[in-house]
Formats: sequence, structure tokens, C-alpha cells
Amino acid sequence: MIEEAKEEIIKKIKKSEVKDDEMVKAVEEMKKTRVKVLKNDEQQIEDDLVLKEGKVYVLRDEELRLEII
Repeated sequence: MIEEAKEEIIKKIKKSEVKDDEMVKAVEEMKKTRVKVLKNDEQQIEDDLVLKEGKVYVLRDEELRLEII
């Protein structure tokens, strides 16, 4: 059951479409140029997830952030 919940949250994180986030702009640039790492490994794309300092970054989607917490 925990694994299913984890997979569901990961799907929601990947689908999050918040457009006013600075990270969104960085990720869009990364995708355009097919770069996988920015700023000395600070920001990365791995398995369609954005990682910041090695941790999954959740865009400024308050509803999603509350669900994760």
C-alpha cells in the first residue's frame, strides 16, 4: 500500500504544471537543450523528475505539497 501511494505521488509530481515557478523555467531550458544537469549538479532531471541538490523538487503546487506532507 505504501509503495502504491509513493508511485501515485511520483506521477502527480511529474504531471504538475505550475508555470510561475523559477524551477519550471530552468527545467524547460534543460529540456530544450537536452541538458541533464545545471549549476554544478545542483539541478538535474532524472526519470522525468526534477532534482534539486539530490532531492525531488515539487513545484509550487500547494495542494500537491500538502498531499505529500
